[in-house]
Amino acid sequence: MARICAITGKRPTMGKIINRKGQSKKSGGIGTHVTSMTTRKFRPNLQWIKVKLPNGGTKRMWVSVKAIKAGLVQKA
Repeated sequence: MARICAITGKRPTMGKIINRKGQSKKSGGIGTHVTSMTTRKFRPNLQWIKVKLPNGGTKRMWVSVKAIKAGLVQKA
């Protein structure tokens, strides 16, 4: 099962780690140079919690902490 927020739709996004070599011009060098780029995932902070549904029932679902703090869901 994919880790996607049931409320906001947040999902993992791809990014990069950029490795640099050299001394910055600010520090007296000739500047930094990119030596390699590695792909990585930025994962949202999801919690597996019981949520109260509008019809009165409860259900466990993945919810982002941002949605919980904003009050978009009510814990059961």
